[in-house]
Amino acid sequence: MTDHGEGAVAAVAAELDEGELDRIAGRLAQVGGIVGVCLGGSRARGAHRPGSDYDLGLYYRSGELDTGALRELAADLCGRPVEVTEPGGWGPWVDGGAWLDIGPARVDWLYRDVHRVRHHAAEARAGRYTSGQQAGHPYGVPSYAYPGELALARVLADPAGELTALRAEVAAFPPALARTLEADAAWEVPFALAGARKGAARADAGYVAGCLFRAVGLLVHALHARAGQWLVNEKGAIASAGQLACAPPEFERRAQQLFAPGGTGPAHLNATLDAADALAAEVLAGAGRG
Repeated sequence: MTDHGEGAVAAVAAELDEGELDRIAGRLAQVGGIVGVCLGGSRARGAHRPGSDYDLGLYYRSGELDTGALRELAADLCGRPVEVTEPGGWGPWVDGGAWLDIGPARVDWLYRDVHRVRHHAAEARAGRYTSGQQAGHPYGVPSYAYPGELALARVLADPAGELTALRAEVAAFPPALARTLEADAAWEVPFALAGARKGAARADAGYVAGCLFRAVGLLVHALHARAGQWLVNEKGAIASAGQLACAPPEFERRAQQLFAPGGTGPAHLNATLDAADALAAEVLAGAGRG
């Protein structure tokens, strides 16, 4: 689940005990239209730091979400009125929700239309996906992030068992999607890096950086697909890829070094692209081996 606002507030480390988290999820599950509630983000993966946000995915049925009841619940939990969006209020992919301060703890509510999750899960199993623009996501949001979020999440409240059943359906990374992502990287990474060479000749460091970010993003997603692991956003994606057994040696260090501050002239930019070409060649040479 997207960490919408992680680190936005330099707060003192704050934790919710499991009982309080379960109580909040239970109350949310009683709101009209909500199918179930999941804990997502870094806390679901066990990769959180003290004071990390609690990302709660509110899985709802389209057209049935009672946002008025959510506003009342948010105000009760926070002791003051809280802005709670309508679905779509945060854009086409993050969807909507609310940012809550429950005592010193930061809790984010993130809407997820359960019908859209099912649709994109079916598309992923067929090896298809789309990508959309979304504020806060410079790589874009691949549609398989929806089932991936649920696969990586921890179900907190699920009155009818529907969310648990859907989570079981998306637990395994689809082989057809892995083949698609590897194939996309195989042609688009060289294309992006070749285009960057034209920018390097003009000392257009900004364009080169954009091409590099796209190329590295494609490599990172291809590596996770090869390993059969869901990847749902850009945060920590390079580090995560570097920990995969299928990644080339020192992948994380080499990929991060591509973005290190340096010169903006053609010589420096071309040297950086030489390193990117070498790294890309090693990743792409491993296609088909997981």
